[in-house]
Amino acid sequence: MSDTNALEVLIQSLKRLPGVGVKSAQRMAFHLLQHDRPGAQALAMALSHAVQEVQHCERCHTFTEAVVCATCLDERRDATQLCVVETPADQSALERTGAYKGLYFVLMGKLSPLDGVGPHDIGLKKLFERALDGTVQELILATNFTAEGEATAHVISEGLKARGLQLTRLARGVPVGSELEYVDLGTIAHALVDRR
Repeated sequence: MSDTNALEVLIQSLKRLPGVGVKSAQRMAFHLLQHDRPGAQALAMALSHAVQEVQHCERCHTFTEAVVCATCLDERRDATQLCVVETPADQSALERTGAYKGLYFVLMGKLSPLDGVGPHDIGLKKLFERALDGTVQELILATNFTAEGEATAHVISEGLKARGLQLTRLARGVPVGSELEYVDLGTIAHALVDRR
């Protein structure tokens, strides 16, 4: 493989990252090769190590190096609450708030019939089994407020609403620190409907 091909393969590989186009990928590749070869080596080793070692938690599906993640093993967590999120990034965002002390179930996606993603692809059967394990009392639907996220939350709530669980959905509303005149109309409408 020639140097030009190796550089092109690197650029094409970097383009796989979300939000990275050709120019950004080229800048990253040129920077790493010209100014930070030790950083490039460290990045390659870290990526290789993560791909080999990181797996899904057998209880909640988040990323972990162990069979069961530290969150699921934490006895201080409230096992009666189960928060359903789409991705490990969503779980991480909720954890950073410090406001939630229950457990999680990470779908690793959302329902999207147009993309061929159905209930089996995001593990709804395993979620239902976990939700109905006799410990969970409240299922918090924290899927994103997109069409697919809303459809996913709807399918989950329809599948579990007659099972004696308390089903809740994250509230929608006006962001803290914002001014109403600059908030989009859909957000204002949802804030009015979900007012407390």
